[in-house]
Amino acid sequence: MKIKKLIFLFCLFNFLILSAVFSEEIQFKADFMSGVSGSKTDETKLAGNSFVKTSTMEIKADLITLNGEDFRYITAEGSVEGKNTETKMNFTCGRLRYDRQTKLAQLEDSVHMIDLENDVTIDAQIIEYNQNKEIATMQIGVTLRQKNNVCTSAFAIYKKEAQMLEMSGNPKIVQGDDSFRAQEITLDLKSQEITLSGRVSGTVIDSKKEETKEEKQQANPKDEELPSESTDEKPAVEEKSDNQIPEEEKPDAVSEVAEE
Repeated sequence: MKIKKLIFLFCLFNFLILSAVFSEEIQFKADFMSGVSGSKTDETKLAGNSFVKTSTMEIKADLITLNGEDFRYITAEGSVEGKNTETKMNFTCGRLRYDRQTKLAQLEDSVHMIDLENDVTIDAQIIEYNQNKEIATMQIGVTLRQKNNVCTSAFAIYKKEAQMLEMSGNPKIVQGDDSFRAQEITLDLKSQEITLSGRVSGTVIDSKKEETKEEKQQANPKDEELPSESTDEKPAVEEKSDNQIPEEEKPDAVSEVAEE
C-alpha cells in the first residue's frame, strides 16, 4: 500500500494541500517529487523546476523541501528566486528557509533583494526578513542603493515601512561626490537626513564654487585672448618704421649735398 502511494507521488506534478494552520492553501509543482502521502509531519521534496506558492510567497528553486507540522517550513536551494506578494519584495539567493507560521525568511548566499514600492535594492550575504514587521536585517558585505545614495556596511537594518536605515560595522554613505563615515550611521530615506555618531569623518564638494568659476570664464571669454592680440600688433609697428626711408633714395640725398 505504501509503494502505491509513493508511485502516486512520483507521477503527481501539480497538486494542492489545504493546511490546518491558518487554513492557508499551498500550491507546488516540480519535475520530480518524493515523500509520503497523507502525513503532515513527514518531509516532502520537490526537484527540478520546483515551485511553491502560499498566500503571500512565491518561490522557485532547483530543490524545495517542505517539512514540519502542516508543512510549516519551506527550504529552497539552488538558484532561488521569489517574491513576497504582500510586501512587494522580490529576491534572489542561494538558499532560503521560510517559516509560514512566524512569517520569517532567512536568505543566504549572495542575496539580492528589491523593494519595488520604494525603489530600494539590497545586496548582502545574509538577510533575515520579518514579513509582519517589514524589517530586513542584513549581515556581511551589505550594500543598499536608493536614489543618489550608496550605503555600505558589515551590518544594517532596513525598516521598510518607516523608510529608515541603520548601519554599523565600518558604515559609509556616498551621495554623488560626497561621502560620510562614522561608527554608526542612520539614514532617513524619505528626507535624506543623515545622522552620524562616533569617529565621524567625510568629504563634501562645494558645487557652488565650481559653478562660480565656470560662470566667470563664460562671462569674460575676451580676457584670455588679450595677450595674443598685443603680441600680434608689435611686429606690424616695427615693419612700418623700417620702411619709412627706402634704401634706393639714400644715395641721391648724399650726392645733392656734395654738389652744393
